[in-house]
Amino acid sequence: MQKSSVSTADLYDAHSQRVQVCEPAFRDFGNKTDFTGPIRTLKVFEDFLLIKQTLESDGAGCVLVIDGGGSLRCAMIGDKLAQLALDNNWVGVLINGCLRDSAAISTLPIGVKALATQPARPSKLGGGQADIPVHFAGVVFHPGHFLYADADGVLLSETDLLGITDSDD
Repeated sequence: MQKSSVSTADLYDAHSQRVQVCEPAFRDFGNKTDFTGPIRTLKVFEDFLLIKQTLESDGAGCVLVIDGGGSLRCAMIGDKLAQLALDNNWVGVLINGCLRDSAAISTLPIGVKALATQPARPSKLGGGQADIPVHFAGVVFHPGHFLYADADGVLLSETDLLGITDSDD
């Protein structure tokens, strides 16, 4: 599922009627800026237990989208959870919130985008919701839809656009 050189600009040009474009709120932290895959979602607030449990499962080439409510008070993941994502076949993580251990994450061959860094860790009380539509950055992330990311930004589509040619858009 993963493609090494996704161009969001080219995908937008070819499929502008089929994509949502995220507001430019995210910074790249992983060693890969280009990543794509089907979306899995989590809605959690300042708690990482559900994130850890999800990343312990086989990501099967998916991108984990974490809606942390945009909180800047604590990190949602650190280097250990980013490594867990890599080890379990997740191609990327997009966080509406912060991360920590950014220097270590920058060496990992995985896509990680977040709003900012924050050294404080979240709680591990549990809670949150998995695989539900989440709304942030001006778009709605639906489980099973596709995310395309590169250094220019993030696009979403209901279907896999790679290999599709559409001259009508």
